[in-house]
Amino acid sequence: MDEDSGPLMLPVVAVALVDADGRVLLQQRPPGRSMAGLWEFPGGKMEAGETPEAALIRELREELGLDVEAACLAPATFASAALGDRHLLLLLYACRKWRGQPRPLHATALRWVRPVEMHGLPMPPADRPMIGLIEALI
Repeated sequence: MDEDSGPLMLPVVAVALVDADGRVLLQQRPPGRSMAGLWEFPGGKMEAGETPEAALIRELREELGLDVEAACLAPATFASAALGDRHLLLLLYACRKWRGQPRPLHATALRWVRPVEMHGLPMPPADRPMIGLIEALI
């Protein structure tokens, strides 16, 4: 098998935090970053040696100031998309239980929205196909 057989994989984890009213938390990407201003599910890149759950727990603490237990993270769906010379593999989890109030520590803003409202928001291409699945899940 050719060692140089494809693009570099970029594994990313994200979460649909669902509140008691069936709304999902989205964060807005800050200026100066790729896709600035777009609304996305909170999360981030997995580090070497991290499980997806450990990466998501770390990202939620760093980005939103939340504490989440691995047992509260339910695998929901995934997306696969070309991203320049890399290939994005986005693993989306659903979570209904956490400790703390979400704060935009690394985002411009946070919004609680119903899944149907996501269709009208500017979102990264990899996040868009997940909207219908989130609607069906919650």
